[in-house]
Amino acid sequence: MQPSHSLETRDAAVATEDTPRRAGRPKPGERRVHILQTLASMLETPRGEKITTAALAARIGVSEAALYRHFASKAQMYEGLIDFIEQTLFALINQIVAKEPGGMLQARAIALMLIQFSAKNAGMTRVLTCEALVGEHERLAERVNQMLDRIEASLRQCLRVGLAEGRESGASAPGAYDPAVRASLVVRYVIGCWHRYAQSGFTRSPGEHAEEQIRVILL
Repeated sequence: MQPSHSLETRDAAVATEDTPRRAGRPKPGERRVHILQTLASMLETPRGEKITTAALAARIGVSEAALYRHFASKAQMYEGLIDFIEQTLFALINQIVAKEPGGMLQARAIALMLIQFSAKNAGMTRVLTCEALVGEHERLAERVNQMLDRIEASLRQCLRVGLAEGRESGASAPGAYDPAVRASLVVRYVIGCWHRYAQSGFTRSPGEHAEEQIRVILL
């Protein structure tokens, strides 16, 4: 599966097609997307310094005031990235659940997708680990934690389905097999992969041995 992770898929409908504009001037929705794309790109710098709105504006080639015409604060810019991450991940989770034939396979595919998303989006990995959110508004880390709770709930449901399917087919599972415990372990493993990737300066693939390790976790 090759998911699309482009920020251009978000906010495209903000500006109407028939709104008159000067040639070469971006529509309001396009400017918002460009700001978020640039912020994500700046976060890809290994062990980068804290990103300021002044640095972000300079990278885009606009004034700070121009940024604030689209986002009320830097926290809102990070919220925009979190929104994009959350919508993308759950769209992919829904696709996996609809496509994969069994609960255990769904859980495995979701775990691998979470790691692949990180590998394709280094800057957003720093948001997922909350490294980029240090010193920012505390609600941002809360949003990330809420998203992780939702992901864990999705995995838990898949594993419950998988356990029921196994019992119906006569397959035996360990007596202490608890879908809630396994789902929590998968999420912790994925977060660990994200942290290792970020801490390596994005040089060590988060997917290293992932398939084998996830198989062990889900046994």
